Amino acid sequence: MQDWRDDYSGGGYGKQRSPRLAGAVVLAMLCGALAGGGVAFAISSAMAKDTGGGGRGVVTIQVAPPVEVGMADAEDMLEHGCGVEKVALAVSPSVLEITTNSKAVHPFYGSYVISGAGSAVALTEDGYLITNNHVIKDATTIQARTNTGDEFVATVVGGDAQTDIAVLKIDARGLVPVVFADSDEARVGELTVAIGNPLGTLGGTVTEGVLSAKDRAIMIDGQTMTLLQTSAAINPGNSGGGLFDNVARLIGIVVARANESNGANVEGIGYAIPSNIVRRVAAELVEHGYVTGRPALGVVAKVINSRYDLIRYQLERAGVYVMNAFRDSPVMLWDQILTVNGQPIGSAEDIQAAVAGVGIGETVRVEVRRQGQEVMLEVVIREKTPDMTDSEMV
Repeated sequence: MQDWRDDYSGGGYGKQRSPRLAGAVVLAMLCGALAGGGVAFAISSAMAKDTGGGGRGVVTIQVAPPVEVGMADAEDMLEHGCGVEKVALAVSPSVLEITTNSKAVHPFYGSYVISGAGSAVALTEDGYLITNNHVIKDATTIQARTNTGDEFVATVVGGDAQTDIAVLKIDARGLVPVVFADSDEARVGELTVAIGNPLGTLGGTVTEGVLSAKDRAIMIDGQTMTLLQTSAAINPGNSGGGLFDNVARLIGIVVARANESNGANVEGIGYAIPSNIVRRVAAELVEHGYVTGRPALGVVAKVINSRYDLIRYQLERAGVYVMNAFRDSPVMLWDQILTVNGQPIGSAEDIQAAVAGVGIGETVRVEVRRQGQEVMLEVVIREKTPDMTDSEMV
């Protein structure tokens, strides 16, 4: 499996289904308004309105707003779509350019600044934005620019490395929020339109293609993600931008492009995080700052299998070793994890998979090799939260 990412830097589910008619009337609103129809629509509240004030709020997300149109007209529009020009005109105001600065340290020349760029889409009218977590990770400053040229300082509301989704906030009003499609209902072969900021200098670039596949398992930075595949041209800087369907609804957030490690030319293979995942994670980040309910064993685990590392760490055999753990955990530093609930462990991802279906507060049996002896431990599963001492804990 290949490991690829669309990353431009100088160095750097719940599902709410909408019926077919609802999807059709979204199309009628977007295409009809551009043609001069000017019809009004109501926002369907997936969550309560932003509470503001102290504490975190939740946001209203647009999903399939109803419009009064003829059934036959709506079905015809859903079948044939708006066309690339009208989709681009409808959704370009919803896509923003992101630029970042982060600090790095050179062993001889000291600290210096790394600039990066990406894209984002508007989640709400009042300044919540969605982008990729890798676009803003470790950034010291973040700027957002609308398609009208207005620039804003952005702050991070929350980021989730597992799904590579982050939510930003800018002090803005009057943004045009995206309308979410049900990505489970997307059809292979249908038109897709990607809008973003390729190369960090070409904001608002529109590319079109088709939905090539719906469930590609792709490894990105050690995480296996199930993504949409598109033939629309994707380049560095598109990360965090929108992938839209033929009725101008968001079906995914662009996250990566194919990049063969052997130097072969790869074209027409890009990837996006499905909108159903994006919507769920974004709502969690706005309300809590992280995705709640994720189980964790509470260890940082590393595969050690090279001769150099075995000698360096004075270990006798290759395996998955504990590099950090909760202070009150029965698991100890340099334990080799053999199994979790009977499942063999060959990586940190195997640990995640083994505890994925375990409830918070439940106990799992962890077999380790400690100082040459095999030991069976009982470990209480905890919720993975941002205040864990290491973000790599599983």
